[in-house]
Amino acid sequence: MIIADLVVVGAGPAGLSAAHVAARAGLRTLVLERATHPRYKTCGGGLIGTSLAEVADRIEVPVHDRADRVTFTQDGRRGFTRRHPGPLVSMVRREEFDDRLRAAAVAAGVEVREGVPVRAVEQDPDEVRLRLADGETVRARTVIGADGSSGVTARHVGVAHRQVDLGLEVELPVPPAEQERWRGRVLIDWGPVPGSYAWVFPKSDRLTVGVISARGEGERTRAYLRDFLARLGLSGLTPQHDSGHLTRCRTEDSPLRRGRVLVVGDAAGLLEPWSREGISFALRSGRLAGEAVAGGDPDAYEREVHRQLVPEMRAGHRLLEIFERRPDVFHAMLATPPGWRMFVRFCQGRASFDRVLTRRPVRAGLALLDRLPPRRPPAVRAR
Repeated sequence: MIIADLVVVGAGPAGLSAAHVAARAGLRTLVLERATHPRYKTCGGGLIGTSLAEVADRIEVPVHDRADRVTFTQDGRRGFTRRHPGPLVSMVRREEFDDRLRAAAVAAGVEVREGVPVRAVEQDPDEVRLRLADGETVRARTVIGADGSSGVTARHVGVAHRQVDLGLEVELPVPPAEQERWRGRVLIDWGPVPGSYAWVFPKSDRLTVGVISARGEGERTRAYLRDFLARLGLSGLTPQHDSGHLTRCRTEDSPLRRGRVLVVGDAAGLLEPWSREGISFALRSGRLAGEAVAGGDPDAYEREVHRQLVPEMRAGHRLLEIFERRPDVFHAMLATPPGWRMFVRFCQGRASFDRVLTRRPVRAGLALLDRLPPRRPPAVRAR
């Protein structure tokens, strides 16, 4: 017996966006989520304009701060701060943001079952069968996998990854003086490990502080976080959460679908490779998948991802390549008016990196950077 037109595995931004679209189009839609909302999620929680636009007609975003100032440093030195007249990044706590999306999906007619791990996926030409941890089997005409890069749906589809990074993060409750120090301002530090950076995001009475770098640099990444916290005078605070996770970015020819199973968001390896920003890719890919399934044309999902999202990812890989080789020049370029304008337009969702990189001055600048020798990174002390 088919119990649903669509079953979505995973109730994060990607899965809930897909479910919301499908339910509003009239599909019987079920979401299976192994956790129970609200639940903590390792994530910087900074929403750029692209993400805000995706959810504008669904929820009131639970914003804890809006940053209009950004401080950039390189290995804690050579810092500068830029300010914009309007907000650049909106700060959310993922447990609240995701729970708002869940409530909106339920209001649209989605059934959400929580505390339900999916253990296996099987399919034939007529249906998909999901085997749950308690032994129950759920049947659906179509399944959208949004259960993360290490979930069962990604393995079923055969998603392949080009880039894997390790992110480490602490959530720090801070006293009023620290709250005032960071209100309306984010800090981004270009780190000592090639391709790495750190961040401070303010969220009312807490700070989200994290670092990210390539997998395989675990001890150096941990040392970077320790040094970063100490440099900011935050190492004496007790974290409310201390966590890590891997982000995985797909190869360009990696499948997005196998038969009646589509994957979205992290499960598909969709994120911006340089900044590792994934929420906007999750929301957009979820919407695209929901629209394709509701329209009876699953192939449309793959076409639209390759048209809308893959060019942005290709440009992100190009930026990461330059950033890994010459973070000092990258830092200096952001201090220029054109570099700052590019950053602002990205944050506000008014320009994607693929469009920016087609501009003649940018192409000329990147060609010049290609001719520069790589910078030797300083050593990071392992403690």
